[in-house]
Amino acid sequence: MSGAVRQLRCCDGSACRNGGGAALRQALLAARRAAGLAEQELPIRPVGCLRLCGRGPLVAADGPGGIRLWGGVPPELASALLAAARGQRQGGPALAIPAPANPPHAGPASADPPLGGLSLGGPSLGGLPLGGPRLWGPAPGGSPQQPVAPADPTTPADPTTPPDPLAPHQLNPHHPFFALQRPVVLERCGLIDPDSLDDALDHGAYRQLQRCLHQLTPAAVRAEIRASGLRGRGGAGYPTGLKWDTVALQPPGPRQVVANGDEGDPGAFMDRTVMEGDPHRLLEGLAIAAYAVGAEHGFVYVRAEYPLAIERLRGALAAIAARGGLGPGLCGSPWPLRIALRVGAGAYVCGEETALLHSIEGGRGTPRPRPPYPAQRGLGGAPTLINNVETLAAVPAILREGGAWYGAIGDPGCPGSRGTKVFSLSGAVVHTGVVEVPLGLPLRTVVETMGGGVVGGEFLKAVQTGGPSGGCIPAALLDTPLDYEAMAGLGAILGSGGMVVLGPATAMPELARYFMGFCVQESCGQCLPCRAGTVQLAALLDRVIEGRGAPEDLERLEELAAMVRATSLCGLGQSAPNPLLSTLRHFRGEYLQACAAGIAGGLSGGPPG
Repeated sequence: MSGAVRQLRCCDGSACRNGGGAALRQALLAARRAAGLAEQELPIRPVGCLRLCGRGPLVAADGPGGIRLWGGVPPELASALLAAARGQRQGGPALAIPAPANPPHAGPASADPPLGGLSLGGPSLGGLPLGGPRLWGPAPGGSPQQPVAPADPTTPADPTTPPDPLAPHQLNPHHPFFALQRPVVLERCGLIDPDSLDDALDHGAYRQLQRCLHQLTPAAVRAEIRASGLRGRGGAGYPTGLKWDTVALQPPGPRQVVANGDEGDPGAFMDRTVMEGDPHRLLEGLAIAAYAVGAEHGFVYVRAEYPLAIERLRGALAAIAARGGLGPGLCGSPWPLRIALRVGAGAYVCGEETALLHSIEGGRGTPRPRPPYPAQRGLGGAPTLINNVETLAAVPAILREGGAWYGAIGDPGCPGSRGTKVFSLSGAVVHTGVVEVPLGLPLRTVVETMGGGVVGGEFLKAVQTGGPSGGCIPAALLDTPLDYEAMAGLGAILGSGGMVVLGPATAMPELARYFMGFCVQESCGQCLPCRAGTVQLAALLDRVIEGRGAPEDLERLEELAAMVRATSLCGLGQSAPNPLLSTLRHFRGEYLQACAAGIAGGLSGGPPG
């Protein structure tokens, strides 16, 4: 076959599906038939997220000459795309991907494929490189900040050669958006067919669960998690190993484990990416957690607004059941873990642990006072471990490579933030999508170097992190590292990983009003400070923004916000004032201007961007 392309990988995540990915893949299959090629000659496979969601649908071609990548190709160009992938019509030079001479692999030897991560000639953190060659490959020379680009577009075209219709769609897989990523949680996402258990097994799925069941004690598993420094990726950042120990060391009796996939922050789609692109990764992490704490029942809780994630998880659980279950079928062990899927109605408050448990039990999703904590008394009165999807998805790699390996990823100057974090980059940024980077990386690197800055070259005003529970970081503080403690010092949080870039058109009081309105709608109404306090904060914001306020109202906002934060029952009310307080702290001048004259335009109640 000309070009010796090994396969085409078509992104089948929600963003690319919405952009016409299914139609493009069907057109590619038709073009392959028309070219007289058999399926085994050129596999065209659906895969999970290929990261650059804003340019979907994405297609990657794997071949000995390198990886080629296209975005936004319409179905009518499927034949041209197939020909270009096979090398019959070049859409720009393929970039060679040299094999690693000595791939880094700190930790216990295993039969699993290594994570990779060659140095790209650019910065590294903790002695570990930033790139992820298992997905894209290292750039041949230069630094990530000086990516190898396609042919110079200013080169005079050969008048005898017809214009290439694919030229506007070709993407550079060695751009910093890809090159600076460090796939750990997402290491298989974009490589495997998420609907295929066999494909996941071929790429190492459930090997660490099998190793745990046959070679490691639960205490040894928990020791590796403690050594890794992994903290909860759902927002609170609680040490994962300590949480596992708390559940495991409760008095003898049944235990439960729960994966929290109730991702409800505006602008957040990290957990969705994992569940849609590699559901077996989550299920293996949940199963390892169950073994480590002594549980035999587990639940995956997903909001109903994620239909594709639900479909993929149901398919994955059905495939496991068809093989005889996780223990007897896949791991050759009598261990009887059973995992069930629960679909939530979409209430934002169900991301809070105790509200989530009420929802699983069939009740209304409302929080309860703590203590007792779920680790002491959760589902059915049993000690219950609840971890975020991304937290659990990091576990198989930690067990494979060793806790010390994971703990070495990140900036040594941020000892409390180890490993990688997945972020969803959205808003007024040039490159929208999903990135996984080492913690400790400067926020500026993600937003400007990887994300390309603000659309249209306008100045960057701020970055909002953590959704309705987070805060706004002004452009002057973009060199702040992605670190739990550093973010808290600015009045923001890492949160679950939503990162919304704000350009000059965004009025910060309007942004605060949008998030406060979100919290008013999503409050369960159980406690007075949240139920009434958020309404009063929203009313005060209306007064200020509409030009009816006075500078004294800003002090009232701060006083009321402090009361709501200090006295609310759960995390929703306790964090609801954060966007307001951070914008007052960093953009107070806009509030004072609004008091005098009102604000025209702004967000008009819509999402930031």
